[in-house]
Amino acid sequence: MKTATERFTKISASIKEKEKRLAEIQVLKKHIFDYFKTKDVYADYRKSGYSKKFLEEHRQEILLHKAAKNAFDELHLKKLPKVKDLSVEYAEILEEKKKLYGEYRQVKKNMQEIQRAKYDINQFLKSDEEQKKERVRKHNITR
Repeated sequence: MKTATERFTKISASIKEKEKRLAEIQVLKKHIFDYFKTKDVYADYRKSGYSKKFLEEHRQEILLHKAAKNAFDELHLKKLPKVKDLSVEYAEILEEKKKLYGEYRQVKKNMQEIQRAKYDINQFLKSDEEQKKERVRKHNITR
């Protein structure tokens, strides 16, 4: 029982790690797309001397660019990863996650069967114990 539970817990944690990394990759890809999509507008904004008028006209693009740049800074990225490399990593992790899910379902099924068997045995033993108590009680009454 203990090993089945430990295995279930380990697989669950591994799946959660994979899901977390998949989400990180998606966010990073979005920031990379936003960064490159808004790069020219931000360059023009800098050339304009950070003009308030230019900022008002292109606020959305400039905010997207800054958000992407902040995300890269938070991740301490010196060089941006290639979207193609991120897509390959995403596909590999997704495949690993699918394999883990197959194992997860089997381990969960086994764990549930063990829990059911344990419950049945406990009920049987409880019933046996109650029968013994009833016999002792009847025996004490007839004395």
